[in-house]
Amino acid sequence: MSVKAKKHLGQHFLTDESIAKNIADALTETGYKDVIEIGPGMGVLTKYLLQKNVKTTVLELDRESVAYLQDVFPIEQLKLDTSKDNFKIIEGDFLKQNLPEICNHKQVAIIGNFPYNISTQIVFKAIENREFVAEFSGMFQKEVAKRIAEKEGSKVYGILSVLTQAFFDVEYLFTVPPTVFNPPPKVDSGVIRCIRKKNYTLPVDEKTFFRVVKTAFNQRRKMLRSSLKSLQISETLKEDPIFAKRPEQLSVSEFISLTQKLIADGI
Repeated sequence: MSVKAKKHLGQHFLTDESIAKNIADALTETGYKDVIEIGPGMGVLTKYLLQKNVKTTVLELDRESVAYLQDVFPIEQLKLDTSKDNFKIIEGDFLKQNLPEICNHKQVAIIGNFPYNISTQIVFKAIENREFVAEFSGMFQKEVAKRIAEKEGSKVYGILSVLTQAFFDVEYLFTVPPTVFNPPPKVDSGVIRCIRKKNYTLPVDEKTFFRVVKTAFNQRRKMLRSSLKSLQISETLKEDPIFAKRPEQLSVSEFISLTQKLIADGI
């Protein structure tokens, strides 16, 4: 039995066992005992997660893949080995799930060979639920992985970079070529690891911080005094040297400082 990759689900099945193991090994297994794998497909990554001392829950939208997983990883058989009594298959869309309920309000890691078409949304959901997400690791389109991990000063540094790095320490681990997938995608993939910071709250109103970052990058080629014009900044504040910079030049800490100045200015 095998599963046919479905284009509308963005499926590209990883076929290289060593890469699957390396992705599983990206997990630090620190501070949590629960792991959620998104889009397991035919379980090439799942088998390596089941070798770890964690409870593994896989979330799969494709019914054919769910049937395959139930056949290859029969839960009742796994329960015969008490060391493997920690496996669950959920059929459904990760983006529509209540994450705290899935992990029973415990600390969890998220992992997967993420479908390219929803990978950015997966990151934002992890950020939204960061109280419970101790880390997330996985494979993205290389361009997206680089964007998440990139530091200020780069042309690919943007909203996704700042909002992720505000709460997680991000590391780009390795690149994966198209040849190890079936069917092969048209682009390279990249694997990253994001570990939640010890202090993952901001010293500023978070909704305003998100708003400032998004507004700034909506016109990323302009200086901040122009790109943030819609926030009705006072003429006095515009004289601050930070407003002569472009958004891609600001670090996360500088965006926090910028937000504090804007709040003090009355936005």
